Amino acid sequence: MNATQEMNTSSGLPWWKTPAMWLVVGLPAVVVVGGFFALWLAMTRPDAVVDPDYYRKGLALGQRSEAVEKAQVPAQMGRNHAMTPDKDLPARKN
Repeated sequence: MNATQEMNTSSGLPWWKTPAMWLVVGLPAVVVVGGFFALWLAMTRPDAVVDPDYYRKGLALGQRSEAVEKAQVPAQMGRNHAMTPDKDLPARKN
């Protein structure tokens, strides 16, 4: 009898009922199945096409945000100075 046959007969279990076998064979098998699932997802759900005019639209968004920032400056100044003590306020011009 060789060493492999002795190991199987000493535990009394067939090879497919040995817990170590499921770690050695089962976990990599699960990873392969997960890989095929990921491949299936990638093949059935293609990426959205980038708009051919993306550069002009991006520039327009940037210009719009600059205009919004300029419009909000008085509100931000008022918010920042709402809690400023009177003694720290600059003198008023009449």
